[in-house]
Amino acid sequence: MNAVLGPVDVAVLVAFLVSAVAIGLFAGGRTRTLDAYLLGDRDLPWWVILGSIVATETSAATVLSVPGESFGKAGMRFLQLPLGYMLGRMAIVRFLLPLYFRGTLNTAHEVLRDRFGPVVQRAAALLFLVARNLGDGLRLFLAALVFRKLTGLPLEWSVGVMGAVTILYTVLGGLRSVAWNDCVQLVIYVLGGIVAVFVILARIPGGWPAARDFAAATGKLRVFDFSWDLADPSTFWAGVIGGAVLSLGTHGTDHMMVQRYLSARGQREAARALLASGVVVFLQFALFLGIGVLLAAFHELTGEAPPARPDEVFATFIIRHFPANTGLIGLLLAAILAAAMSTIASSLNASASSMIHDVWLPLRAVSGHRDPLPPAKALILSRWLTVGFGVVQIAVGIGAASLDTTVVSRALTIAGYSAGLLLGVFVLGVATRRVGQEAALVGAAAGLTALLTVQFVLPGQGIRIAWPWYASIGAGVTMTAGWLAATVFPRRKVA
Repeated sequence: MNAVLGPVDVAVLVAFLVSAVAIGLFAGGRTRTLDAYLLGDRDLPWWVILGSIVATETSAATVLSVPGESFGKAGMRFLQLPLGYMLGRMAIVRFLLPLYFRGTLNTAHEVLRDRFGPVVQRAAALLFLVARNLGDGLRLFLAALVFRKLTGLPLEWSVGVMGAVTILYTVLGGLRSVAWNDCVQLVIYVLGGIVAVFVILARIPGGWPAARDFAAATGKLRVFDFSWDLADPSTFWAGVIGGAVLSLGTHGTDHMMVQRYLSARGQREAARALLASGVVVFLQFALFLGIGVLLAAFHELTGEAPPARPDEVFATFIIRHFPANTGLIGLLLAAILAAAMSTIASSLNASASSMIHDVWLPLRAVSGHRDPLPPAKALILSRWLTVGFGVVQIAVGIGAASLDTTVVSRALTIAGYSAGLLLGVFVLGVATRRVGQEAALVGAAAGLTALLTVQFVLPGQGIRIAWPWYASIGAGVTMTAGWLAATVFPRRKVA
């Protein structure tokens, strides 16, 4: 059954999977209420939240594709993007984080309910649920491709094993299990990256000096690029401006991240975790971009032909050149699974939280059930919703096997539209008083239309816009259209 893994590698991999479930069992002993299951009793240490934020935003696609960026023409210029991420985090701490600590909120979308009304709350929640579960199902598929290559398991089994283990430890321990597992998984994939650096250097003729000379001669160590080219994702402007707005959307309005802030012991602790995570992400990007530069030196200096797709170069090197049956391949596979599972587990728990608080309980109240849902029943419902969303993501992952890789990448981009659209709606709610529920929905519809046009229509006219700008376009059009629509749909008082 095993394609590359030896017994020692299998032992390392199994130990990783068992430890994830064990953490879930340990955390589950303290999960007795809905608040404990979905928000960790709002008592998680800031450094645990820090680790969870970083691990959650790092998927297997990131670990595998970031080296492909620096292996290709981008080089270390891609490092401009996390600079924008840090700026976006500062803006969140200043403008958005205070909103989530006014009163006792359960989801990011409850801010929109208080400002616009329940329709916008439910619309935002449904956008989040569709985008999150589509995108993470596709990320599960991409991670399963590597799992299949290294283990020899069929793709369906690879998706199923990863999904089942993630569902199990998430259901057992809720957010507390997810957050602690995220911290362990962060250590594992960073350790895997560090090990990869030494293995690659050992395979390069001439070692570090030769790799350094190659990188300097080819310009791969260049970080800043101040050229104006909307089609290039690796310019300073795309990284800093586009990255800042993207981070504002993904970390400021996406409930998967907001859920972590709400689990903190207070606003100050949440702010500390969020700001520190920007530094950690920057260092993490530097590590995996460095791996891509070393891989470029390896292929150039050895003459070995690289794979056709740059984002496959790291996985291909692992398969071809990591020493078998030493535990190193098992460690790297565990690192890839850790990056995938941290994102998926966070997605499942956040999806259950949003479905409960943004959709289920409000609709239950509208239907005439004024009495609160008993705590035991609410907890059981949340766990079953977690399982349900897990099954959905596994189904998406298996279904993606029949799609072309270009279709998968486009679908991932579409799944990322929610960051810009939700950011635009949040800004309309926070920065204006004239925009009401109907105008906000019109703005979001206009933003979605603009993004679909940018991705699918403009390229046919020879106009290409790089993906870091998508959130800025979505947010900008949503705000502008929402503001203009307020003249037609004046704001009404929220019930």
